[in-house]
Amino acid sequence: MAAHVGASRTPQEVMEHYVSMYIHGNLGKACIPDTIPNRVTDHTCPSGGPLSPSLTTPLPPLDISVAEQQQLGYMPLRDDYEIEYDQDAETLISGLSVNYDDDDVEIELKRAHVDMYVRKLKERQRRKNIARDYNLVPAFLGKDKKEKEKTAKRKITKEEKELRLKLRPLYQFMSCKEFDDLFENMHKEKMLRAKIRELQRYRRNGITKMEESAEYEAARHKREKRKENKTTAGSKRGKEDGKESEFAAIENLPGFELLSDREKVLCSSLNLSPARYVTVKTIIIKDHLQKRQGIPSKSRLPSYLDKVLKKRILTFLTESGWISRDAS
Repeated sequence: MAAHVGASRTPQEVMEHYVSMYIHGNLGKACIPDTIPNRVTDHTCPSGGPLSPSLTTPLPPLDISVAEQQQLGYMPLRDDYEIEYDQDAETLISGLSVNYDDDDVEIELKRAHVDMYVRKLKERQRRKNIARDYNLVPAFLGKDKKEKEKTAKRKITKEEKELRLKLRPLYQFMSCKEFDDLFENMHKEKMLRAKIRELQRYRRNGITKMEESAEYEAARHKREKRKENKTTAGSKRGKEDGKESEFAAIENLPGFELLSDREKVLCSSLNLSPARYVTVKTIIIKDHLQKRQGIPSKSRLPSYLDKVLKKRILTFLTESGWISRDAS
């Protein structure tokens, strides 16, 4: 344009004149709107709609070696497996095509196929999430044992194991961390309740400071031991004085000399012969040791032992230190 106008105008002057007169002038204001609307149309599916990418959002790749990837048939760049859940699910839509001459029945049938395929995709992704949340891949490869050895966790009690089995159907609705946090909080609640009962017992006995609790426990232990010794000494004096002994019913039975003083008192109060008590004690301790070693064992207690006797003997063995409190 500058060459057409002539040598009297430079290209920069011609451009400034054109912009000021035509673009920013009256003609430009009349032809060019202040805001230009966006005429780009988004043809992608809405989030959560049929076949939308949000249905199968990929998880971070698993941290496993190449050999383990080949063993699992895992493709880390796709976060996919060679063999998926419901491997033939894609056959529902692989042959579908939209034609202009389709009637309403054919269209609804094709929509039903797409809906069935979407449900299968959601179930496939749900299973992947469960495997990731509960570390099923490391468990399959044997890596979870090494991780458990590194992070020492508290010992799970028998009651907690039974509760975990009862709540197993709820695993699919909670992540692994949420489930562990639930039982950890329940354990903390149990410990806090026990501590509250202990503090209430201290308060009933007039103790208001924790420094005084140690002295109280030591005095209580001495008092119980003195009471136990007094009971044993009283039974011996009664025998020496010619009175009826506390152990008169069992002292002549076989195995009496194998019992401690506390065991003699227990057998006498339960009206249980020493031989039967030794048999029950041996079975309980053996079963307890097998459970601690992880060996499954069934209770083989004699038929003459009812629930009351079993509970009394278990309590006695626990207080004496023969078995742990979890077994009782």
